[in-house]
Amino acid sequence: MLPRPAIEDRLDEPSTAREHPVMTLVPPSEDWPARWRALIRAVPDFPEPGVLFRDITPLLWDAPALRAANDALAEAARRTGATVVAGIEARGFLFGVPVAERLGVPFVPLRKAGKLPSGRATVSYALEYGTAQLEVHRDPTIAGERVLIVDDVLATGGTAEASVRLLRELDAEAAGCAFLIELRALGGRARLDVPVTSLVTY
Repeated sequence: MLPRPAIEDRLDEPSTAREHPVMTLVPPSEDWPARWRALIRAVPDFPEPGVLFRDITPLLWDAPALRAANDALAEAARRTGATVVAGIEARGFLFGVPVAERLGVPFVPLRKAGKLPSGRATVSYALEYGTAQLEVHRDPTIAGERVLIVDDVLATGGTAEASVRLLRELDAEAAGCAFLIELRALGGRARLDVPVTSLVTY
């Protein structure tokens, strides 16, 4: 039998890990939309020339701001009467799981083609060049559930629209969509026939 690692022998050794500053909660009077906006970094010409990318990683680093964003999305979900939360791969998982946890309801991942191992339903949707697919497991079933779709950004709305169609094909009710960011100039909201909530708009 291999000896057990002597974890206890190393407890008193100085840590070489980088120490992060302790982040404290801010007062409830905080202007959260302004703080979220300040934390979302604008990156020009990414992923290609002419595109202004909205980078959420600084917001993910700010624990109080991230918590407040998830709380706000959860409140939007609560108002819809959602019984299930669905997150769109991949950044929709970052927000969808905490929202589901706050509501005490199941979380369902909507995944890109070829990522799910069991029986699944698939929907195709158009991209600027070609098509893409979203998939969801058929078991456990979402039939009869009120499902809120969560993602980080609403842009042209193609992926969100496909998500709504996918839920309806499985006899679920699309209760609405909730996004951290909405790029209104791209008109995605007009493609959705469900209630839409966004925390920060550009």
